[in-house]
Amino acid sequence: MQHLMAAVILLATLPLTARAAETAVSHGGQGMSGSEKPMPATANLTFGDWIAGFRTRAEAQGIHAEVMDRAFAGIEYNTSVIEKDRNQSEFTRTIWDYLDSAVSADRIANGRAALAIHGDLLQRIEETYGVDKEVVVAIWGLESAYGTFRGSIPIIPAMATLASDGRRGEFFEGQLVAALKILQAGDVDASHMTGSWAGAMGHTQFMPTSFLDHAVDFTGDGRRDIWSDDPADALASTAAYLRNFGWQKGALWGVEVRVPEGFDYGLTGERVKKSATDWAALGIRDMEGKAVPDHGAASILMPAGARGAAFMIFPNFHVIERYNAADAYVIGVGHLADRIAGGPPIRANWPREDRALLAAERQELQEKLTEAGFSTGGVDGKIGPNTIAAIRAFQRTVGLVPDGYASVEVLGRLK
Repeated sequence: MQHLMAAVILLATLPLTARAAETAVSHGGQGMSGSEKPMPATANLTFGDWIAGFRTRAEAQGIHAEVMDRAFAGIEYNTSVIEKDRNQSEFTRTIWDYLDSAVSADRIANGRAALAIHGDLLQRIEETYGVDKEVVVAIWGLESAYGTFRGSIPIIPAMATLASDGRRGEFFEGQLVAALKILQAGDVDASHMTGSWAGAMGHTQFMPTSFLDHAVDFTGDGRRDIWSDDPADALASTAAYLRNFGWQKGALWGVEVRVPEGFDYGLTGERVKKSATDWAALGIRDMEGKAVPDHGAASILMPAGARGAAFMIFPNFHVIERYNAADAYVIGVGHLADRIAGGPPIRANWPREDRALLAAERQELQEKLTEAGFSTGGVDGKIGPNTIAAIRAFQRTVGLVPDGYASVEVLGRLK
């Protein structure tokens, strides 16, 4: 997994829409409304030329002409989608700010209520797919606030607009073809195929390609319907997705732990894997002071460095990563699921006096580290393993705890 930053996640505002496929296009948030204006007719001429070329490519991939005709009837290029793609603000949030929202009292209460209301359905889904129902509910809660914010943007025009734009045309054309295949299969009609401006759809925000690979017809009505008020197919599809990537029922995603004094912080991160027994031998304990049970190969994750919470993470953590690769999202899903099930809050304190580094500051941090002789393997503003290792090496030389945490303090020391 690529760390976005040790304690920072780049996210749009709530609802906390996130899904593995849309990570490639950044996080969508809610899109344009029906009142927003399409591009002038002169630009639509260019869009029309693109559609003509796309029609040939789509038909070569098995899309029927009549499906194209219905889906593209009256379609227009919409500048609002392009503006959203071009002008995504940098939402830098510390992990504690994110978790305060992702696992708020309201979201926990609403999750428990959803679990009670849909208990029979969720139990059947759990038994069918072998995925713990609380995790399915937690993803539902983060992706659409339990179905409250599913997105209202017509997917075909949005994907066509983004595909024709060229900046990430290949990706969005693939999503557009997948969306047309969904229409052709009869799962939904174009007027009801809605979602975010970037293509994420339904209760649990599937991208069209992920829908084709993982969506299921749990109700048995002949359609995989993730858009309607009935969440059955969407929740079952989410469980199927997790199962398909190796979810282990009854195993933990992770658990909050304490590290001993003198712990070697070079052992943290997903690249270092040990058994729970081996971690116990190094002094790692749960918050009750007990050795952690074995749930598979485990790593120690400290997303806010030595002054924040520490987690022992297991294979189920990496399954959730397939939905969204950001550490904060995975911890948010796992912790929300635990809280819905009656588990305790995170007990460790966070360094709430810290703020997140901006993109320009992360790049400056990498530049300064490299200039000081601690190579980050490039300057891209992404705090990955190479940058973390460089930070640790620098921290050792100046007497800081070598936890690899990219902080304002470290940047200040480098200046």
